[in-house]
Amino acid sequence: MNSPLYIKQTASTNGLLRQMIRENNLPEGFVLYTDFQSAGKGQMGNSWESDEGKNLLFSMVLYPKNIAPWEQFLISQLVSLAIKKTLDEYTDGITIKWPNDIYWHDKKIAGILIENSLQGKNISYTILGIGLNVNQLVFESDSPNPISLGQITKKLHDVNSIMEGITQNILHLYNYLDKQKIREMYWETMYRKNGIYTFRVDNQEFKAKLFSVHADGKLELETVDGQYQGYYFKEVSFII
Repeated sequence: MNSPLYIKQTASTNGLLRQMIRENNLPEGFVLYTDFQSAGKGQMGNSWESDEGKNLLFSMVLYPKNIAPWEQFLISQLVSLAIKKTLDEYTDGITIKWPNDIYWHDKKIAGILIENSLQGKNISYTILGIGLNVNQLVFESDSPNPISLGQITKKLHDVNSIMEGITQNILHLYNYLDKQKIREMYWETMYRKNGIYTFRVDNQEFKAKLFSVHADGKLELETVDGQYQGYYFKEVSFII
């Protein structure tokens, strides 16, 4: 694996890496990381709070020739699984909250922003942006439920060692691509996989349980009255 490139500060590692891809032939698995993002983003433009030098902020490039655009959610699944596998070495209680937030019990420890560049019927490249709370002990933004690995374990951790573990786990799942196994592993590690919980759609709340996740990322719920409903990203939210 190539040595990661360190930038002390940038607006966004995803944005900078996208610019670098346009200007250079970057090798697959190339990683860019930083101490601070001035404009770090999560899914759908949500902001990501991170004190300088306390957490893990990095982006990686892949060229997924064996993954079709219609099944690009597979990338999100394998990255989520790689982060969970790494964190499992430090603590119990890690799950994947659909579509790709990483949770410790009912608190969010990591987020993923995946950006795919499509060319014709193929994905020309994918940028994986990962933000993981490692050593930040106080959160001051209005994010509802953040937590860090340091808060969980009551000790500080080496950020670069965790990044190395995540990138190795990503490349392992990616290089030995077993699509069915990845989908099965993702389902087994999902947040609130078992039980009936409250969800919200268009300001209406209802009770349901997770039923399945389709290959294109659609989440299917079974309501308490036996109805089945499918939702894509941001169409449904968990009430936590």
